[in-house]
Amino acid sequence: MTRKKILTYGMLVIGVSAAGYLLYHTFREYSVSDIVESVRAIPTFNLLMALLFAFGSYLCLSGFDWAGVRYVKNDLAYPKIGLASFIALSIGQSVGLAGLSSGALRYRYYAHWGMSTEDVAKIVLLSGVTVGIGMAVLSGIVMVINPKDAAAVLGLSETVIVTIGVACLAATAAYLTLAAFVRTPLKIRAWTFEMPTLKIAIAQVVIGTINFVLVSACLREVMAATADVSYLKAATAFVLANLAILITHAPGGLGVLEATVRHVMGDQASIGSLVAFRVIYFFIPFFIGLPLSLIIEAIFRANKIKRQSQSGLQLSEPAST
Repeated sequence: MTRKKILTYGMLVIGVSAAGYLLYHTFREYSVSDIVESVRAIPTFNLLMALLFAFGSYLCLSGFDWAGVRYVKNDLAYPKIGLASFIALSIGQSVGLAGLSSGALRYRYYAHWGMSTEDVAKIVLLSGVTVGIGMAVLSGIVMVINPKDAAAVLGLSETVIVTIGVACLAATAAYLTLAAFVRTPLKIRAWTFEMPTLKIAIAQVVIGTINFVLVSACLREVMAATADVSYLKAATAFVLANLAILITHAPGGLGVLEATVRHVMGDQASIGSLVAFRVIYFFIPFFIGLPLSLIIEAIFRANKIKRQSQSGLQLSEPAST
């Protein structure tokens, strides 16, 4: 086993262990009936709004792939991009190590539609950059406007938090500047990378930020049903939860997201709201994406067998004449 595989599996074991511990710590005071009743306390309207925000987020996520596909100068139709994106991310965000798992699924689809390994790698890389940019912008906004909550959780002064927020926004501005003026390619071994055009970079900033704004809105919606929760505080909790997820590498942020949001929001984050958010944003897309991936795989295989059969008939025709 290579060192890379050992490191990957080691991180996965640590992440799963951390998730298990945090889930136990977060839910140990509640019985199953308590959790069910807490979820039932959320009005149908709030659940529907949360579903709408989650749908909007996954729509934005397809925009990540759209920007990547246009970056490699491919004119693949949006329905195919959206299909690959949804399946890859609905599964990848739940099973953990999203960069690897969703990247493998993307490769399966984009390679089938004629893209090279290098192009797929660039799409995955640009999508990852879009995630970072979107999170940087939202983090910058909440840390500048609402430094108090972040300072309390991180144990830092509000001045330091504001400085970090300004740095996040400055980094985004620097990225746009590089996209506008730097055209010299960066070569890594046999692969060549270059900055996206300013148009694509702006699309990354806009789509990436809107995505995380919508996810935060989804989280706030399920919490606002039972408590007076401001959007800004919910967004702060979501930003800090994502930082914790990046550190722990827990699959789908399981346990880490719930524990962090609970720590930031206190009793405003009912146990039912945390479960509802997990189900709406992770479980429902996963249980749609998984069978959809199996259906698409079956279609791919059927088409492959059909092409092989037709190719065999064409080769046999001269011999029979």
